[in-house]
Amino acid sequence: MLLRVSSLPFRQGGTACAHPFQQVYTSALHLSLMRIGYPCVNTGIGCTSARTFRLKSWSEERFLSTVAENLRCLALILEYNAAHDLLFFRVTSDLVPFASHPVNTLDWPEIFADECAGIGNFVQDHGMRISMHPDQFTLLNSPDEGVTRRSVAELMYHAAVLDAMGLDTTAKVQVHVGGVYGDRPTAMARFIERHRALPTGVKRRLVVENDDRLYPVDDCLTLHQGCGVPVVFDTLHHECRSSGEEVGKALAACARTWDPRKDGVPMADYSSQAPGARRGRHAATLDEAHFAAFLAASRPQDFDLMLEIKDKEQSALRALALAAGDPRVRTRL
Repeated sequence: MLLRVSSLPFRQGGTACAHPFQQVYTSALHLSLMRIGYPCVNTGIGCTSARTFRLKSWSEERFLSTVAENLRCLALILEYNAAHDLLFFRVTSDLVPFASHPVNTLDWPEIFADECAGIGNFVQDHGMRISMHPDQFTLLNSPDEGVTRRSVAELMYHAAVLDAMGLDTTAKVQVHVGGVYGDRPTAMARFIERHRALPTGVKRRLVVENDDRLYPVDDCLTLHQGCGVPVVFDTLHHECRSSGEEVGKALAACARTWDPRKDGVPMADYSSQAPGARRGRHAATLDEAHFAAFLAASRPQDFDLMLEIKDKEQSALRALALAAGDPRVRTRL
């Protein structure tokens, strides 16, 4: 099945972390729900859904042609993924350049309504899941009101993409907590306050992940208690910065913050430490032994797994093959 989006042509376009995995098993019944995927870029299909341009080159014509090509490429990526049982994908934040910038006054969700709806229908027809992840400058808990204002605008853009695709609230927008700014309790309280003030369309999609330096799982769980935000478990970040929890227990604690009726299956990010690189740097390719240990440690928890590994779909395909015997793994419906 081909998804037609546009007739425009394409252009070619540290030290190791601590806390090794430990096996954790329980007897709880689980469903076959896990989808495996990768973020933003497919290295083999010859196009990118993240084409952009400089602000000084802004024109409506350039914007419209760029977005049309990005949507076309996203459609091709999703077709590839569906054909290869890679059913979880993170859409690039650059899909719609300058969407949250004041220069852009175009009603792009309306202009590209058919294209976005086509992508959303394809995702749903193939039992896939989509997420997005704004960049590191999206800081909801910043003490700077300008940064906060721009961050909220960026979150509204990401939610608007998923809304335009007609996806339900299991399609999430994932962020980090932000900075500590010299006062962790105050920074966390500010996140809770800002979260409560977000537009409903953003709040229903927003999830937060533990990071590798500032906010480990237990801090994220505290935020959930304060404002209800679901917590994404990041394996590499947990190896680098934790309060000593075993992987299985930390993952289960994060999973309990998800309401299956509106949030869907919990999401988790997986990577391993790049050998010889700075702490927290993602590996270039899948470490098969490390991945197998993570799968064992995570049982029987159900979740959708995003592989944050540099060679993208290549490692995702290897991971899918390695997980083939795991009854949690979902393939095409």
